[in-house]
Amino acid sequence: MQQTLLLQTPSTQTATGKGISGFTLKYLALIFMVLDHIHYFFGFTGKIPLLFSQLGRLAAPLFLFCVIEGFTHTHDRKKYFLRIYLISVLMGAIQFSFYNIGYVLVRPDGFFPQNQMLASFSILLVVLQGFDWCAQKKWGRGLAAILIPTLLPFVVSVLMAAFPGPVFGFSLNLLAFTVLPVHSFIMDGGTATLLFGVILYLFRKNRMRQAAAFVITCVLWDILRLRLMAPELALADFFTAAYEWMEVFTVMPMLCYNGTKGRGSKRLFYWFYPVHIYVLYALSCLLYQLL
Repeated sequence: MQQTLLLQTPSTQTATGKGISGFTLKYLALIFMVLDHIHYFFGFTGKIPLLFSQLGRLAAPLFLFCVIEGFTHTHDRKKYFLRIYLISVLMGAIQFSFYNIGYVLVRPDGFFPQNQMLASFSILLVVLQGFDWCAQKKWGRGLAAILIPTLLPFVVSVLMAAFPGPVFGFSLNLLAFTVLPVHSFIMDGGTATLLFGVILYLFRKNRMRQAAAFVITCVLWDILRLRLMAPELALADFFTAAYEWMEVFTVMPMLCYNGTKGRGSKRLFYWFYPVHIYVLYALSCLLYQLL
């Protein structure tokens, strides 16, 4: 969950010293993310408060908001995309390794990290560029950029059914986890990130409408989806087990964004994500052996 870049003034807002800068939003997201991952990696101890994970629901949407701002205002979208994409490919290769040589890498209880938010962001950026091309009436490349990443899960499913051999399946899965990410394969973000990102982008010119659209989308996606998939859920379950909807509170810092970049190191946000994940995972493996 980390993205960055030059966050300049949105076209419909005036930059002001009041409120929260782009880098401040990212530092908030980073704190929420670390809390969430502490619960994620060390929850087996039974000592980590659930509040850590509940607060962590704000991390991904905040980083997503920053990605939208970065994509909108960067002077070099190709470079911006490649920074995110190349790290996501590396993490995808590691993720693929967990599935294929798990006896070496997986924690004794069967747990291993499934964090691929950068892959989700990579897919989203391609789709957003497609929307921009369509706005410029470059329909061919625009529709291709939107439809190919969106429909790729269906294509992969058809290919796997048509060519069930292990070699082809292995190769296709490797591609889907690395250089050709498939949003339905991604546990961390995935399809939800693609949907929320498009909504944030389409309403980006009006912050209040953007916030309202985000909340409505979260409610429809999280609460109604869970009600349909697990109708036995009680109201209390939405605070103890099915609390993804708490990401709606992300609109509070979003609305405090003042349209300025702020001060900070953009490289920190690119590399902190993968580094802290694998450090926490290694520590969790060590602690698991000691307990």
